[in-house]
Amino acid sequence: MAEQASGARRPGTVLLALLLALAALTGCGTAARPADPALAEVRALLDRHAAALLARDEAGWLADTDPAHRAAARTAFRRLAAVPLAGWTYRVTGLDRTGGDRLTARVDLGHRVEGHDRGPLTTARTVGLAARGGRWYVTGDRPAEGAPDLLWDQGEVTAVRGARSLVLGTGQDRERLAEIARLADRAVPAADAVWPAPWPRRVLVLVPAGLDGMGGLLAADAAAYRGTAAVTTGETTGRADAPADRVIVNPEAYGILGGFGRQLVLTHETVHVATRAHTSAATPVWLSEGFADWAAYRGTGRTPAEAAPELRREVRAGNPPAALPEDGDFSFGGDAEAVGRAYESGWLACAMVADRWGAERLTAFYREVGAHPGRSGAVESALREVLDTDPDRFTADWRSYLREKLSE
Repeated sequence: MAEQASGARRPGTVLLALLLALAALTGCGTAARPADPALAEVRALLDRHAAALLARDEAGWLADTDPAHRAAARTAFRRLAAVPLAGWTYRVTGLDRTGGDRLTARVDLGHRVEGHDRGPLTTARTVGLAARGGRWYVTGDRPAEGAPDLLWDQGEVTAVRGARSLVLGTGQDRERLAEIARLADRAVPAADAVWPAPWPRRVLVLVPAGLDGMGGLLAADAAAYRGTAAVTTGETTGRADAPADRVIVNPEAYGILGGFGRQLVLTHETVHVATRAHTSAATPVWLSEGFADWAAYRGTGRTPAEAAPELRREVRAGNPPAALPEDGDFSFGGDAEAVGRAYESGWLACAMVADRWGAERLTAFYREVGAHPGRSGAVESALREVLDTDPDRFTADWRSYLREKLSE
């Protein structure tokens, strides 16, 4: 015992230390496997492939394509002709041998749309390669498992530029895309009027051929979006080089709307684009969706009774909501009436703030919530700092506001 206490090592301890040191020197255990010798060539091939696409060099694009894949590669190249690309890069994240002369490359494809993306939008892809005559050729390129489609994966792309918008569509006639561009152009100043903080003041809209295409672009179950006219995708990190948001239109649900509804949808989604940099994990959905609805309805002349039918029905029946909706209440694919009440509740909460404290305080409240380091305490802190109230009083005031606006 005395020997161990003085720091002397037992023989087994010394042997274990020597074995561990030997393992480290010889690369045993968890040491990384050596890189595939083809990695450097594959990287160089994909760099050439990207450069050819950006240079609109079809011959160069096809030169690195396997003959059996050349027709599909030519189709992909020509589909991209309408897309104003400012960047296209491949980053190889792994190689898998599927045979002596075949490889599958796992890559992150980054692309930038000119005039919209400050940084690349990155998606995971799987690129097949085959060796012929001592060099590698591309045999296929598809979304990785669970990754979203890119619009041009789904068909030929038509592009329509507006004054403040770019609309890219597949399976759509140019006239329909031009109408969307006109409405998106009107949506930008409407969003700008309520959001004075810097934002790009332009919008990128994607219009797939149908609901299934929308599901593919979102890497989600299309059925969950059946009644949704549009969604906005984007990063909430606030990075200076973040890619632009994409407004993705569901042509089936959007197509049954009248002119007012179509404008409302595009203004709502454009407000999400405007507020993105100040929307974070701290922002509850009732606030982000409510603010977008408030901005979209602003100045339209629609009354709460007209625009909140589901909530009005509950209020008139003496059953107003007891609390503001939770994030899960906005879930796509849920009960349509319940989802409608959630959106209407968030909208009227924001409308109440604008009516009682002013539009500038509503904007300040939104920004204060989004700037909080996390969800816990975010709304409570902003209510106190910006509106000089607390959650209980705010909820009580909101419930009274519902009765005032919807009881008639």
